[in-house]
Amino acid sequence: MARIVGISGSLSQPSRTRALVEEIAARASHQLHAPAEVIDIAGIAAVLGSTVSYGEFPPELSEAYEKVQAADLLVIASPVYKASYTGLLKHFFDLLDPKALVGKVAILGATGGSDQHAMILDYQLRTLASFFSIYTAPTAIYARDSEFAHYQLTSDAIRQRIAVAVDQAEFLLKHPQVPQVLVA
Repeated sequence: MARIVGISGSLSQPSRTRALVEEIAARASHQLHAPAEVIDIAGIAAVLGSTVSYGEFPPELSEAYEKVQAADLLVIASPVYKASYTGLLKHFFDLLDPKALVGKVAILGATGGSDQHAMILDYQLRTLASFFSIYTAPTAIYARDSEFAHYQLTSDAIRQRIAVAVDQAEFLLKHPQVPQVLVA
C-alpha cells in the first residue's frame, strides 16, 4: 500500500495552499486506497526556522522528516511569495539528505493571486524535485486565490487537473524506475 504525505509550504493558518494540498492528498488517498497526511510548514515554523544543523532535529521536525522519507507519493505545494516558493519550505528541503527522496513520486502545486505566478511550478518546484531525483507528475496544479472561498477550493477545473495529476502519479507509482544517482 502506498503512503501519501502532503507538504504545505504556507506560513499562515488557515491557508489556501493547505486546502489545495488536502484536496490533492484526499483524491490520491481515495484513488490509491492509501492513507494520507499533511505536514504544515506553518505548524513547525518555529522549530524549523531555528534548526540549522543536519541530524540534530527537534522531535517535531524529526517526525516530519520520517513521514516524508516513508512516503511513496508526495504532494508539495507553496503559495507564491515574491515570485518563488516560501523560504521555510526551501529550508525544510535544505535540511534533507539529497539521497533521501530518490525515486519517490510527487504532485506539485502552488497558489497565488494571478496566473503570472504559475511558472513557479516548472521553473522552481519541479527543479527542486529534480534535485532530489523525485519523479513528478507532468500535470501540476496552480490555483488562483479567486478559486477558493473561505479557504476551500471551489473550482471544478482545478479538481479536473487534480484528477489528471493523480492518474499520472498512479502510473508513475506502478512503473517504478529508480535512477542510479551519484550524489556527492
